[in-house]
Amino acid sequence: MPMSKLKYNLSKVLVREGWLDGAEVIKLEAKKNGSQSFDQLKLTLKYEKNGKPVISSIRRVSRPGLRIYAGKTELPKVLNNLGMAVISTPQGLLTNKEARKKGVGGEVICEIY
Repeated sequence: MPMSKLKYNLSKVLVREGWLDGAEVIKLEAKKNGSQSFDQLKLTLKYEKNGKPVISSIRRVSRPGLRIYAGKTELPKVLNNLGMAVISTPQGLLTNKEARKKGVGGEVICEIY
């Protein structure tokens, strides 16, 4: 997929929490005709031993047309804390549990379980 800072930081959070196996940036060289080529982000999905994917659902919460913000006391719980939400805070992208522990709120990016 095309690379962006938000996508890369989100993938780092998902790798750290065990939802993905890996994420790497593929640097592409500029083309001969002078047009610019953009870096790519390669994600490696994680599967259980029986072949079932670890991620059963991922849902984008905040979108450009409707931003969803949550204060430090209103952070979402996903599937009674079996899943997780990714929150964009002033301290960077955090899971809902990390944001609750640090006492910060922010924009709810996505929910995953």
